[in-house]
Amino acid sequence: MLNDLFLFKKIKEGSIETFEKVFKEYYSPLLYFSAGITGRTEASEEIIQDLFYHIWKERESIFILTSLKSYLYTAVRNRSLQYCQRQKSEQSYKEGVQSNGFTENSGTSPQESLEAKELEEIINKTMVKMPERQLRIFKMHRFENKKYADIAEALSVSVKTVEAEMSKALKALRKEIEFYTSSL
Repeated sequence: MLNDLFLFKKIKEGSIETFEKVFKEYYSPLLYFSAGITGRTEASEEIIQDLFYHIWKERESIFILTSLKSYLYTAVRNRSLQYCQRQKSEQSYKEGVQSNGFTENSGTSPQESLEAKELEEIINKTMVKMPERQLRIFKMHRFENKKYADIAEALSVSVKTVEAEMSKALKALRKEIEFYTSSL
């Protein structure tokens, strides 16, 4: 545990070498762990990459009270479960849309149908406000299921640029959705 705390202290200080060492040491085991939860290797790769991006970006404000290994596995477990929940919600939404909207047979109440339509409008309005490159990256990732590396290659930008644009897009969506849900 002391070694973990020392490693994380070096990461907090900005040691790229230490960060890369931790990344290489934990990437594969975390990938297998996440894939066991999600059932999808590609999604798990993205979960792990997003986690390490978050750790590097927020390294100065992250406090680890347990071991680094425990922190990483807990974070991957939570992110993997969130992914599964998001997939389940998206699948339910798609099934509702495919059945020609929200019908009585779909099990949704008129109130739920109205809220879903309002939410869809909010998402569409938020997407319209996005800068062109950000919107393109968002659509490629969320609707075409492309990985960050594939998007970066297709648009001739760095993976970090794709990550940053996705982060901004998701932040904007979260902000609008939180505003909507808080007003219900």
